[in-house]
Amino acid sequence: MERKLTAILSADVKGYSRLMGDDEEATIRTLTAYREVMASLIQQHRGRVVDSPGDNLLAEFASAVDAVQGAVEIQQALKVRNAELSDVRKMEFRIGINVGDVIVEGERLYGDGVNIAARLEGLAEPGGICVSGTVYDQVENKLALSYEYVGEQEVKNIAKPVRVYRVRWEDSDNQQAEDSASQKAKVKAQKSKVENRISSAHRSRTALIDEKAARAAAQDLGLPMTGFPGVLGRAGMDGLVTQDDIRQLLHTCKRQGTHYSDELIETVARTYGR
Repeated sequence: MERKLTAILSADVKGYSRLMGDDEEATIRTLTAYREVMASLIQQHRGRVVDSPGDNLLAEFASAVDAVQGAVEIQQALKVRNAELSDVRKMEFRIGINVGDVIVEGERLYGDGVNIAARLEGLAEPGGICVSGTVYDQVENKLALSYEYVGEQEVKNIAKPVRVYRVRWEDSDNQQAEDSASQKAKVKAQKSKVENRISSAHRSRTALIDEKAARAAAQDLGLPMTGFPGVLGRAGMDGLVTQDDIRQLLHTCKRQGTHYSDELIETVARTYGR
């Protein structure tokens, strides 16, 4: 009898019997459409659908990382589709993922590895994902997700308690938004420094026109370049100065005796100015 170690994803619909009781045809249409979305995302993450009886779906992946990534994208995609439905018609899947030893019989999979995934599915929130400790150990530091430890859970027909974690991707999205806001604040502060120096250059017509002053400006701004064209080029790459700013300041430098050619000035302006 063939055995193998694999990542198993088990999913079912929360409240499926109620949905069928309310409107069988609409429920089947929604279920069919959602299964197509799920099957496509499973395939994109190098998995395969093993079986899909009733409202259940069983899939396998060679990698726990692929299984969790695929599950998150499934829940995100179905959330978007559910937003178009009334509250009473929303179809929310619960997903459980386990890595374990399974028995292979043709295209079917059996054994505790499959059973644990099914039990985890039952512990998941509607629209959520639960993973076993064996999955968590493999994905903890490999995906931009957070995990909530639920504890060791006694599950039906499994001899030993199972470590269970809930996957939280909303927390990660919030953290990314905070990081983005922080980066924008840093860029704004850098822009302010550049603009202040540009303003000073316009007023004095002598600031930042020699190599020594340019290197000092680069150091103040945290720019790893020397020479005033380099400072302006980097500021332009960061979207902080315009082509006209670059042309005006480099022509000012030229009038003060630097050896910047018109060709160099135009190249720097067009290449790096916003």
